[in-house]
Amino acid sequence: MNMSADIRAFFDPLTNTVSYLVSDPQTKQAAVIDPVLDYDHSSGKASMASAEKILAVARLQGLDIVWVLETHVHADHLSAAPYIKQHTGAKVAIGEHICDVQTIFRPMFNVDDVSEDGGEFDRLLTDGERFSLGDLTIEVLHTPGHTPACISYRIGDAVFVGDTLFMPDYGTARADFPGGSARTLYRSIRRLLSLPAETRLFMCHDYKASGRNDYAWETTVAQQLKHNIHIHAGVSEDEYVAMRQQRDAGLAAPRLLLPSIQVNIRAGNFPQAESNGVSYLKIPVCIREDNVI
Repeated sequence: MNMSADIRAFFDPLTNTVSYLVSDPQTKQAAVIDPVLDYDHSSGKASMASAEKILAVARLQGLDIVWVLETHVHADHLSAAPYIKQHTGAKVAIGEHICDVQTIFRPMFNVDDVSEDGGEFDRLLTDGERFSLGDLTIEVLHTPGHTPACISYRIGDAVFVGDTLFMPDYGTARADFPGGSARTLYRSIRRLLSLPAETRLFMCHDYKASGRNDYAWETTVAQQLKHNIHIHAGVSEDEYVAMRQQRDAGLAAPRLLLPSIQVNIRAGNFPQAESNGVSYLKIPVCIREDNVI
């Protein structure tokens, strides 16, 4: 296995998202994983403050950001990938099954500008693929279930798992989004937990489980197998699926679900501006007549 990467985490408390600046200490090449765009849905205003924090650290450390790596199409925050790309020339990559996600959501939002072939991204990554970050090697692991396109990035002894897993005291991701599958998620997680026990796992989110004082986003395979409240060692596939389906049935939609999906299937870009120079996001409306009072 290759040498260790330098890893710097950036936590966004408004979306509970962790972005990462990962770099090769020898060549200073770097990747940004899951960058966050600061977006206020009530006003429609967006800011690049979180992305600028990452860029500022990269400049201070003399890093050359060559990749923006998305673990999946996020449903809880908007991606700042285009801003990072604009200021660094980095290529934006995501798993090849982004095509499946685009095919699901293009008709839902009735948008003609979404390609359904992943063409909005610079590179589509396949399971088992390896590519370079300086002298480091990044290995792609397809870990679907939360969404069809979820991938994890393995760099040395570190794996960036996206939304597949949370910290052991919080459990695992939901699997009720279109294209999601609790059974598939179970198998993806078991794949991750079959890695060496000392493998470090880096979360994309933390919600600070009850009784814990601080946010956290780094754990190990061994800790997950021993302590994960949903999928510790000994939990069968059927037991997990029953738990996950029951739990998901009571979960509310993420606050930024509708804007996030529309932007993130476009590689973080907003829809093309209309004649007045403004971009607009759609809100599908479903009127349930059985609830009319």
